[in-house]
Amino acid sequence: MSEIDPAKLQRAREAFASVAYAKFLGLQLGEFGNGEASTYLDVRDELKQNQGVVHGGAVASLIDTASAFAVLTQIEVHERVTTTDLTIHYLRPITEGRMAATARIVRGGRRLFVLSVEVRNDRNVLVATAVTTYIKIP
Repeated sequence: MSEIDPAKLQRAREAFASVAYAKFLGLQLGEFGNGEASTYLDVRDELKQNQGVVHGGAVASLIDTASAFAVLTQIEVHERVTTTDLTIHYLRPITEGRMAATARIVRGGRRLFVLSVEVRNDRNVLVATAVTTYIKIP
């Protein structure tokens, strides 16, 4: 991943540390680059639905968090964003190990950001893909 502004990197790390939901799920912040970010989630029983597979909502949260932090690398420190849509394709069931979501900005405009996200398991197998859009908010 390419280098980012140190102030934006610091903001992202501080923001992640303050997200109670991320802590609750057990999300971990990964690497950053310009327009890119990764997050991790270790599979545990509390994240599984009754068929023994990680709940889609946990995967969605992993994707959404990676995306938000990818966008943070591109906006000014005082600016904020929110998700406007998220489309996920679940490709394989996840039952164990660690998931890694890598989000990349496909297009960043003045107000909207479109991102592509890949989720891989700890064997580097693609388990989900997503496209999401973020908008700057006042």
